[in-house]
Amino acid sequence: LTATQRRDMMEVVEERYGRGSTMITSQLPITAWHDVIGEPTFADAILDRIVHNAYRIELEGQSMRKTMAKMDDEMPQT
Repeated sequence: LTATQRRDMMEVVEERYGRGSTMITSQLPITAWHDVIGEPTFADAILDRIVHNAYRIELEGQSMRKTMAKMDDEMPQT
């Protein structure tokens, strides 16, 4: 993330922390977030607030796009 993006993300996370639910979706594993955020101090602060009291749902399996494309290919054309 750029410096501006890090500050913006920190601001949003800080505003939401302890006040309400925040849903974050990502295709990246949580172990890669620190590197993506960049600056270690910001990354620690952001991830601390996101991961603390979080419910994590990790999806496994093939992409739904792949499944849907296969179904489309198998449907008879009219």
